[in-house]
Amino acid sequence: MPDAFESAQALQGQGDGFERLWTPHRLVYIQSGTQPADEDCPFCAAPNKTDEEALIVYRGLNAFVLLNLYPYNSGHLLVCPYRHIANYDEANEIEIAEIGALTAKAMRVLRDKGGAHGFNIGMNQGEVAGAGIAAHLHQHIVPRWRNDANFFPIIAQTKALPKLLGQVRDEIAAGFANA
Repeated sequence: MPDAFESAQALQGQGDGFERLWTPHRLVYIQSGTQPADEDCPFCAAPNKTDEEALIVYRGLNAFVLLNLYPYNSGHLLVCPYRHIANYDEANEIEIAEIGALTAKAMRVLRDKGGAHGFNIGMNQGEVAGAGIAAHLHQHIVPRWRNDANFFPIIAQTKALPKLLGQVRDEIAAGFANA
């Protein structure tokens, strides 16, 4: 074996400045490749349901805000355009402006209603980038609190969420109504 190649075992204990968090249970999501058909898009179906049923907290003119059904943290929101588009560069200027305005409003509401100290905000564009629903553009707003990190999701495949989704939806929707 040439010197340029080393076995993984030889690298154990070698510092490169990165911590490694091995999550092999996530491989099932990567390998399954399951994406809903366009006609089964949950973000297209949501506006046709009641706010409570769809977990919608706010309806704008060109975009809406709803709770993530599988949240990373309590209050994890998604901002979606009504139009079924996959990528940010397909959104028109009006949609882009409203997605941005709703993101800012959601941050204010989550600070006010949930006491969030910070946020993870982002979009996964395309299935290879990790988008759970790759065909419909959506922006994640994940509230964060000091000392909220724990290893339940990795060790026990469990997320500790202190409130039920319906209760969180009601509180955040009231915040949007008053913001």
